[in-house]
Amino acid sequence: MVKKSVLKKYANLLVKKGVNLQKGQELNIYASVNQSALVTEVVVAAYKQGAKNVHVEWNCTPISRANAKYKSLETLSTVENWELERLKHRVEVLPARLYIASDDPDGMKGVDQKKLAKARMKTYPIIKPYIDKIENKEQWCIAAASSPEWAKKVFPNLPKRQAVDKLWEAILYTSRVWDDPIEEWNKHNKVLAEKCAYLNSLHLKELRYKSSNGTDLKVGLIDDCLWEGGSEIALGSGIEFNPNIPSEECFTSPMKGKAEGIVYATKPLSYQGELIENFNIRFENGKAVEVHAEKGEELLKQMISMDETAAYLGECALIAYDSPINNTGILFYETLFDENASCHLALGAGFTNLIKDYHKYTQEELKEKGINDSMIHVDFMIGSKDLNIIGITKDDREIQIFKDGNWAF
Repeated sequence: MVKKSVLKKYANLLVKKGVNLQKGQELNIYASVNQSALVTEVVVAAYKQGAKNVHVEWNCTPISRANAKYKSLETLSTVENWELERLKHRVEVLPARLYIASDDPDGMKGVDQKKLAKARMKTYPIIKPYIDKIENKEQWCIAAASSPEWAKKVFPNLPKRQAVDKLWEAILYTSRVWDDPIEEWNKHNKVLAEKCAYLNSLHLKELRYKSSNGTDLKVGLIDDCLWEGGSEIALGSGIEFNPNIPSEECFTSPMKGKAEGIVYATKPLSYQGELIENFNIRFENGKAVEVHAEKGEELLKQMISMDETAAYLGECALIAYDSPINNTGILFYETLFDENASCHLALGAGFTNLIKDYHKYTQEELKEKGINDSMIHVDFMIGSKDLNIIGITKDDREIQIFKDGNWAF
């Protein structure tokens, strides 16, 4: 059982360092119904920080399952007027957004994923214009909280209460909820910024990945696309925030159409409430043209066909195998943690804000520069203890970026 004082400390971190809520700003919280204790502390912390209004949107996996099962495809594919009004409000007000992950990794197992995919493909074009208007302008943060269902998946041999407590312990530790969490994140952001500055100074045009598991992949990079990590800056307001707590990554967006070879996943991927396990992806001309998985292969194939660009890469992220998350020895079955345990790639949308002076370009111009645009962005883990990454500079020098799973500098 987490002490109330610890929940307060965690809530304070999420409000002040996660979304960095400003006085007079609105906050939207998205959380499961089993997280009322933490959400209450976040709401209180937000109002103490000067929030104008805090709105909580609750979710419940069993209800989501029922909706997915019993609603018709037509109903699932409909965007109601009140939903559009809510999106308009987001565009006008730009509230900070906090997501608290705690769902059962197997919570949507057995649901008709093709039905959900068809519904999303119909609703996405309707909501995309609103998403484009707020892109890079909002402060947002994804964090986590322990729940019985998630904890039992991670620690199946422990009694439920012990499992919940052990998962809380891991979440708080990897999120740096120590003596002074805000100061710890100030130091951590500085370390990540220094690594990114070095990567940017190399002017890399390509990354080459190799591992004994069969990974042999070349990924082309965009000329004026930067490496970032830790905190980000919201466009317009200039407010600094931390989108992921925890986070260990330095990342960039690769050039669409520039990926050749094969890559093997090193951890299961939790996607749409189901797990895809022991899979590999082969790329030609930047596109995933062949996939294999011991479990969830059809779901993986469906994922990369969500739209015309879902099969292209949107992110390359570097994380030491010797990371705080990986060193826990825990497989979290939650992308927020597993992606920050070691190196990962992402299929789908890239990050437009990584292009130098991105605010000077239109969305179309950013895509022309090589940023992939898709309705999905799905991270999958590829880091291993013997992963080696060579960077090729613009002047064709080879720089060792990773050696035996860890930073080579």
